[in-house]
Amino acid sequence: MAFDSLSEKLQNVFKNLRSKGRLTEADVKAALKEVKMALLEADVNFKVVKQFTSAVSERSVGSDVMNGLNPGQMVIKIVNEEMVKLMGSETTELALNPGTEVTVILMAGLQGAGKTTTTAKIAGKLKQKGKKPLLVACDIYRPAAIEQLQINGEKQGVEVFSMGDKHKPSDIAKAAMEHATKNNFNVVILDTAGRLHVDEEMMDELVEIKESVKVNQTLLVVDAMTGQDAVNVATMFNDKIGIDGVILTKLDGDTRGGAALSIRAVTGKPILYVGMGEKLSDLEQFYPERMASRILGMGDVLTLIEKAQEQMDENKAKEMEQRFKKAEFSFEDFLESMRQMRNLGGLSGILGMMPGVGQAQLSQLENAMDDNKIAKIEGIIYSMTSQERKNPSVLNPSRKNRIAKGAGVDISEVNRLVKQFEQSKKMMKQMPGMFGGKGRKGGLGALGKMKFPFA
Repeated sequence: MAFDSLSEKLQNVFKNLRSKGRLTEADVKAALKEVKMALLEADVNFKVVKQFTSAVSERSVGSDVMNGLNPGQMVIKIVNEEMVKLMGSETTELALNPGTEVTVILMAGLQGAGKTTTTAKIAGKLKQKGKKPLLVACDIYRPAAIEQLQINGEKQGVEVFSMGDKHKPSDIAKAAMEHATKNNFNVVILDTAGRLHVDEEMMDELVEIKESVKVNQTLLVVDAMTGQDAVNVATMFNDKIGIDGVILTKLDGDTRGGAALSIRAVTGKPILYVGMGEKLSDLEQFYPERMASRILGMGDVLTLIEKAQEQMDENKAKEMEQRFKKAEFSFEDFLESMRQMRNLGGLSGILGMMPGVGQAQLSQLENAMDDNKIAKIEGIIYSMTSQERKNPSVLNPSRKNRIAKGAGVDISEVNRLVKQFEQSKKMMKQMPGMFGGKGRKGGLGALGKMKFPFA
């Protein structure tokens, strides 16, 4: 998960600050030295780190902080505020023309950054907002680029305009605009060619496209895992063709996070979205305050709630809650809860957004609930008949033997699953809000207390 190493180091620094009843200027300087090292190791731009630590230091050694009731917490608050400021303070929305006026978005980036997939992700987001987007295949060089866009467009239910690989990208863009106007599309998204590195030919082609059609937004897709290189790429693209915003991909990977903390400060351009996975739904709006909260180990409950609202069927959630209250839920409900959890990024993905859950705890959870164990649980449940899933009380020894053979496990594992399932039913009576739908209390926090079979 992104920022794990940085988060852990910063939390250790803050733990030491909190433990001190009173802070001296030397304490603050020592803490900021460690913060500086942690940021540099996370591949944050050197000038950005210098400016950031200077700003925090200047605010932290004031008398109102040093003589306050809890100076340690005040310093942490200042670090949080300065980190938010670093990433842009306010959330920047994608600028779209009003009504039926067509908005043209040009997607740029290097090969391997995930540009084509991100293009389809954005189209899906805009479709959800009631827009009618058209994807345009302007990458005529990379083998299968057009096919990839068509497959992803089909998955999103968005039309793809293509003229094959024998026409100039600027001509394809012009033809796409005519098609969009005739067929009432109000957003045109141009998926352009990438290169292994920035070169003049690619830049000239992008300039030519921008001269042939009126581009409203030029978005640069950069790979967060490339760290400082992502910032350098953003600077070069901005200098050559001008960009309006950045989309960071692969922020779910083992990235050091330096790009997210440096791009706005170095280029002056906002981060609009972050890619948090390979699924076409794994694109999140970038909120500086929420990202700062994640980095500092304070969680991101708002994003978790929003994801839950998108993924969970409210009526189904309410029905399940009622069954949980009465301890009437079945193995079929259990499968449904596993499906919902997977849609939200799995147990570790959910708890990773909860305040105070550190990397060590997440690692334990991932070890306890790895994909093989989940597959084993599902295998046992799928080996049951519909009647057995709905009414587990009918499971006698001969039925359990049949289920064990069908799932390819020992009968002791079936017994353990049934036993722990019954224990979960008792616990659910005390946790009625777990699947409480939108805006209800209790909710997802209860997931952390669930006891899973084989865990």
